[in-house]
Amino acid sequence: MGGFFGVVSKSDCVNDLFFGTDYHSHLGTRRGGLAVMDAAYRITRTIHDISNSQFRSKFDGDLGKFSGSAGIGVISDYEDQPLIITSHLGTFSIVTVSKIANSAKLVQECFHQGFAQFSEMSCGEINPTELVAALINSKDSIVEGIAYAQEKIEGSCSILIMADRGIYAARDLYGRTPILIGAKEGAHAVAMESSAFPNLDYEEKCDLGPGEIVFIQADRVIQKKAPGKIMQVCAFFWVYFGYPSSNFEGRNTEAVRYRNGELLAEGENVDIDTVCGVPDSGVGHALGYAHASGVRYSRAFVKYTPTWARSFMPQNQQIREMVSNMKLIPVKELISGKKLLFCDDSVVRGTQMRNTVSRLFRTGAREVHVRAACPPLLFSCKYLNFSRSKSEMDLAARRAIRKLEGDNPNVNLREYVDARNPKYQAMIEEIRRELNLDSLGFQTLDKMVEAIGLPKSRLCTYCWDGVTEAEVKAEADASGE
Repeated sequence: MGGFFGVVSKSDCVNDLFFGTDYHSHLGTRRGGLAVMDAAYRITRTIHDISNSQFRSKFDGDLGKFSGSAGIGVISDYEDQPLIITSHLGTFSIVTVSKIANSAKLVQECFHQGFAQFSEMSCGEINPTELVAALINSKDSIVEGIAYAQEKIEGSCSILIMADRGIYAARDLYGRTPILIGAKEGAHAVAMESSAFPNLDYEEKCDLGPGEIVFIQADRVIQKKAPGKIMQVCAFFWVYFGYPSSNFEGRNTEAVRYRNGELLAEGENVDIDTVCGVPDSGVGHALGYAHASGVRYSRAFVKYTPTWARSFMPQNQQIREMVSNMKLIPVKELISGKKLLFCDDSVVRGTQMRNTVSRLFRTGAREVHVRAACPPLLFSCKYLNFSRSKSEMDLAARRAIRKLEGDNPNVNLREYVDARNPKYQAMIEEIRRELNLDSLGFQTLDKMVEAIGLPKSRLCTYCWDGVTEAEVKAEADASGE
């Protein structure tokens, strides 16, 4: 998906920029980049491939090249960035975290208007950050250009632009990705993960609102565009994406996972010896489940953390499966002869879970039960680069529905959203059989939302229930909000 960090300081910012960007490494594994503006307003930039090594190891030797009081950094899944752009708006550096579903259409509009050409390519595609820069440059100011770009983009786009002796920060139009502001004496920082703040002595000040644009300087933050009324922050940040110590919209990720696990255990009466978590993000949910159920928690799998990245990041399925197997090491003494219940953040394709279950039985597990901390994923995300699956039939839930319904073109997927519907139960049973589990359960949407603690109308839950921002808008208009 990607993440970014920026800082403006009265003194040199390079150290804060380096470590602040590094704290976003869990959000992407392909590219990393830093750009710094010096006292003469010259921008120095470095980009590295981090697919086979950690961010710090690639950039540690570059720090001596940088000097300045403003900087932006990014961890990216696909594209090279930051970009340095020179246009009628001046020279600026830009990073984005985006998914542009209508990229081809926007490129053609740029060509038709005759104000753009594209040179930087990413995986055979036009670099989305360069496309965003082109849209911005079609207007008379950076702020006007950002607002225009966000209105035109279908998907999502959060932006940092270093220019005019500071940083423009713009949260996605519907707030799908978070942006937080931190402050300390003589400096301000902007981040997607508040985990970047404490060890750099920044105090978390606020979240930007949906579509809000601010201009950040060392001693102040100036609002340039007020936030919109419709918020659709991705609920998956609390379930999976977010680092445990991070806060989003005032809700701590790990606290939400504990509560979610407790709610997941409500009404359960399964005969098990121990509760376990699939590392890393399943652990918080499992601890909450164990606490509520009164069944002891144990680490039947441990993750080898020094080198293995999060397994959803590699886009090649074979490599993804290899990483999943290599990073988790079974503890035979805690598995053999035991009835185990594992909590995981989600069941997406089911491939990794099926391999994990097979390994547990080979290690001597007597029974394996799984509880997913969110509902079954029925729709591929069209707002964030959660994965690049080419078909929704990659999703375990959709494969199960196809087995139940055949090639019926009139399947009502909303029937499979409702956990009380017999069709939902049939889908879960089909997934259970495919994964070879003794039992399988999913958190309900209502309980997951309760654990997060925000109104459902302010959360994007599209991948679970198919509800779009258009439907949220229509409901808000109907209720007069």
